[in-house]
Amino acid sequence: MLCEGAFPLMETDEMNFQILQNATKALKAEGKLIFTTLNRLFPLFHSVKEFIQSKAEEGNAVSIENSIDLMTFRDQNTSVFEDDNGNQKELQCNERYYVPSGITWLLKSLNFKSIDIFGATLGAFSREDELTSEDFEMLVIAVKE
Repeated sequence: MLCEGAFPLMETDEMNFQILQNATKALKAEGKLIFTTLNRLFPLFHSVKEFIQSKAEEGNAVSIENSIDLMTFRDQNTSVFEDDNGNQKELQCNERYYVPSGITWLLKSLNFKSIDIFGATLGAFSREDELTSEDFEMLVIAVKE
């Protein structure tokens, strides 16, 4: 299982695809790949910056800059956090939002035979949740041939 934090965070789409390729190689036939990724439908209807600010908790990283390129659906953002020694650090992030049909195409190209995509609430994933534009993330469950 890859939680959002590995797959869509690479600098290029090719690097993201390589993560899926390597995960696929590690699976046996009929093995399941379960991961979450950012839902491209969300930023079409909502402010990502407002959403992230609404989820901020004391002691966690804080997003201070955020911009989404609507052609590539890459989110360039800066997060500020405090390390274990109390030093303030900045992290530049480059995240990719995916649409369900794009994820399906990627996985089919890697010979997955069954691909299910569900809505995902941060930290709460269920096969009962239909994906909508209200979901910041999506849960993907794919079965290898």
